[in-house]
Amino acid sequence: QVQVVESGGGLVQAGGSLRLSCAVSGRTFRLYSMAWFRQAPGKEREFVASISYSGGTTLYADSVKGRFTISRDNAKNTMWLQMNSLKFEDAAVYYCAGRRGSYTTTAPQGYDAWGQGTQVTVPS
Repeated sequence: QVQVVESGGGLVQAGGSLRLSCAVSGRTFRLYSMAWFRQAPGKEREFVASISYSGGTTLYADSVKGRFTISRDNAKNTMWLQMNSLKFEDAAVYYCAGRRGSYTTTAPQGYDAWGQGTQVTVPS
């Protein structure tokens, strides 16, 4: 099991950019596939992006393709989500999640290591 802590959330105007970080403690980060999810008020948790354990494969939700970039550095036990061209619809609590394995899934139940979430606010 690993411990996950997200940071970097905040308030940004539409069209702006924000970078979220996910710091993971433990010795086995390199064995975990990772993902970002988000949850807006009144909505279900939504898949945003994922990255394989080696960083070689990434997957994005259609709503963020071309605007968001997921990356990781196993030597630093850290994962990032670079968010550009932010929209009001992107406002949500963003969660970092991990699962032990070489492949990723878009289903939240496939992940068993979760951070506490970080708030991203995009005023209308």
